[in-house]
Amino acid sequence: MTTRRNFIKKAALGTAAISFGGIIPGMSAKSYANVIGANDKIRVGAIGVNSRGTAVSTNFAKQKGCEVIYICDVDSRAIGKCINSIDQAVGYKPEGIKDLRKMVEKKDVDAVIIATPDHWHAPAALLAMQAGKNIYLEKPCSYAPAEGELLMQAAKKYNRVLQMGNQRRSWPNVCEGIQALKEGIIGKVYFGKSWYTNNRKPIGIGKEVPVPEWLDWELWQGPAPRVAYKDNIIHYNWHWFWHWGTGEALNNGTHMIDILRWGMEVDYPTMVNSAGGRYFAEDDWETPDTQIINIEFGNKFSMSWEGRSCNGRTIEGSSVGSMFYGEKGSLLITGSDGYKIFGLDNKLIKEQNSKIPIDPRNLMNPAEKLDAFHIQNFFDAIREGEKLHSDIESGHKSTLLMQLGNIAQRVGRSLRIDPTNGHILSDPEAMKLWSRDYEPGWEMII
Repeated sequence: MTTRRNFIKKAALGTAAISFGGIIPGMSAKSYANVIGANDKIRVGAIGVNSRGTAVSTNFAKQKGCEVIYICDVDSRAIGKCINSIDQAVGYKPEGIKDLRKMVEKKDVDAVIIATPDHWHAPAALLAMQAGKNIYLEKPCSYAPAEGELLMQAAKKYNRVLQMGNQRRSWPNVCEGIQALKEGIIGKVYFGKSWYTNNRKPIGIGKEVPVPEWLDWELWQGPAPRVAYKDNIIHYNWHWFWHWGTGEALNNGTHMIDILRWGMEVDYPTMVNSAGGRYFAEDDWETPDTQIINIEFGNKFSMSWEGRSCNGRTIEGSSVGSMFYGEKGSLLITGSDGYKIFGLDNKLIKEQNSKIPIDPRNLMNPAEKLDAFHIQNFFDAIREGEKLHSDIESGHKSTLLMQLGNIAQRVGRSLRIDPTNGHILSDPEAMKLWSRDYEPGWEMII
């Protein structure tokens, strides 16, 4: 009989494919129940559900052995939309709560989903761990590097499961491609290139206006120092303001740089630099819309990330991707659950394509069926102690690479890095951006 443990191992090798909402081909209903239909339900509360959070919450609710019982957001409209989405998907309505601090204290919650704006990610995760909850944390794991280090400490102190949403680490064909890479399919790998492109529009010049009646602006700001409300911040444009967001580098770059770090088996770098800026329009957008981050690991490896928020010209035929370059050829992880292997003569040696379609530019839910693998890995870690595909230590290291790129961008120079812990060397000005200022009373304290 196919067990859950065996199925997950097969999925990681790309030898099993999930049929979302139905029986997996070749498996009986009984075997399927053993895979994702355990009787011990995991009860979940979701925090931050305006867009991506609704997609993740609904995906969780569709998984057997899981019940999403609370929906939490500072936007009353978002709560209603998410409740309706789950009701339409699975036929029940979770309870809505505005204040995440009240939700994480609920005794009937086993785990929480965090899909808030970036400045809330680490503080919310810490509050949840202190309340005894397990965490599914969307990327990036933190707004600033110091927060990521605090989360690593907290996960050990409170003995909680913390999965970061680097979902591609659970996609079967991506896992297969990375395994082939590690087994030497293109020989020694020495360089990696990743990218993200889009056609985002200008955000204009914001005006101070009264806070909408549906929004708790005080709670939305939470740990961030207080500023006046403007009409071009919420909901998505906060990504492009340094006060709350981390730019395209952390918004999307984290995913693809994580693939490079995973495949090249590297941890902390020795040097990071960045070039770019806000070139496309003259508006309130502060983070780069065009950026190239270069990362070196001694004299052994290097990698780069290219972000173009406002020019969607693809690279290697994909709006997102990661390419590994080695002594015998190259391996491309495509924007979908697939990979291609090329020889030094540029001839295609092997191609593995996803049978499950995705849309990398879908801001809400690009790959629901594939992401179910990552959710199941999270459940298996809670129920059975399975190894997480993207634990907080791994998530922090990948997040940090992009954070260091942004710090280099903001101070305008290359950074020398301690390869033992990722800290910036001999640059007090840059180290000021290692952490952040908090609104008094909202500091992260383990």
